[in-house]
Amino acid sequence: MLDFRGKNAVITGGSRGIGRAISLGLARQGANIVISYASHDSEADEVIEAAQKYGVNAYKIKVDQSDPYESIKFAEGAISALGKVHVLVDNAGICPFEDFFRISVGLFEKVWKVNVESHYFITQRIAKNMIENGIKGRILLISSISAHVGGEFQTHYTTTKSALNGFMHSIAIVLGKYGILVNSLEPGTILTDINKEDLSNEEKREYMERRTVVGRLGLPEDMVAPALFLLSDDNTYVTGTELLADGGMLINLQ
Repeated sequence: MLDFRGKNAVITGGSRGIGRAISLGLARQGANIVISYASHDSEADEVIEAAQKYGVNAYKIKVDQSDPYESIKFAEGAISALGKVHVLVDNAGICPFEDFFRISVGLFEKVWKVNVESHYFITQRIAKNMIENGIKGRILLISSISAHVGGEFQTHYTTTKSALNGFMHSIAIVLGKYGILVNSLEPGTILTDINKEDLSNEEKREYMERRTVVGRLGLPEDMVAPALFLLSDDNTYVTGTELLADGGMLINLQ
């Protein structure tokens, strides 16, 4: 049981999928939370209500993370709500599946801004708060197996996830001197809304299941334990690392 009592956590994209699971995992272990979300007000409300049942403070801020200035305002709002930030999870991301030759400048830029640019500036502001308050914090970027392998209809998405890892490596160096540890978590194929349509094809879903060595696709809850370890005080020496959590999909060439 990892102890987050007295800790304040900021999670982007915390209303659904992996972000929701990690948000509630942190709250269950005692962390106060602020989540960002882009839409689906009722789902954001559900996360806040569920978190509060653990006796913690929980807040939601609606934000368009395709606008970097709105992302900075979100970070400021989270700091205003919590005061000091001990934990940051950069999770929000989008993946509108599209043919390479049909991806427009507008679509590419939106995916880039949400998946990379927003996290760059949110992390910059939250890390500054940690340093100003002498907090040896923990930062986790939710990357993807797609940082290592391609996808026919994910040329924009895979680009952003590779970039996110590059960003993580650099800020791990920048922030190490302050005792702040920075890592990325790389989920494999997880049953979330981001790939719901793609996996609605039964043949495709069965193929993806066979690609894993554990014989099933991942659930958002599968990401909670590895995420919480990397975000906890029990993690004293792991930084700059990409932790693959894919059920063995990447290693399976059969």
